[in-house]
Amino acid sequence: PTTSTRMDKFTKDMMEIGIMGMIGKAERKQPTIDLIKEYKSMYLIATGGAAYLISQSIKGAKTLAFEEMGMEAIYEFEVKDMPVTVAVDTEGNSIHTTGPQKWKQI
Repeated sequence: PTTSTRMDKFTKDMMEIGIMGMIGKAERKQPTIDLIKEYKSMYLIATGGAAYLISQSIKGAKTLAFEEMGMEAIYEFEVKDMPVTVAVDTEGNSIHTTGPQKWKQI
């Protein structure tokens, strides 16, 4: 989907079937961060407006579900050197929390 938080209600189901991580642009809500930690998954963020750059790192793609939804279908990607940042790690640490805390000290 075009908004990461629209997937929050499906995150537990996706984690249960073994998804390793998600890529988006937006901050995630705490219940989703808790699920990422519980399932030792991750959430990566990509820079908005950098679609061409990001697309160059996609080496293969396979539609897993909802093909009729086009760009909002669920895909499995094979990537190499994708320019993303870890936004929520396997321990539930979120840069949307730790970043502002760190910068307040400066």
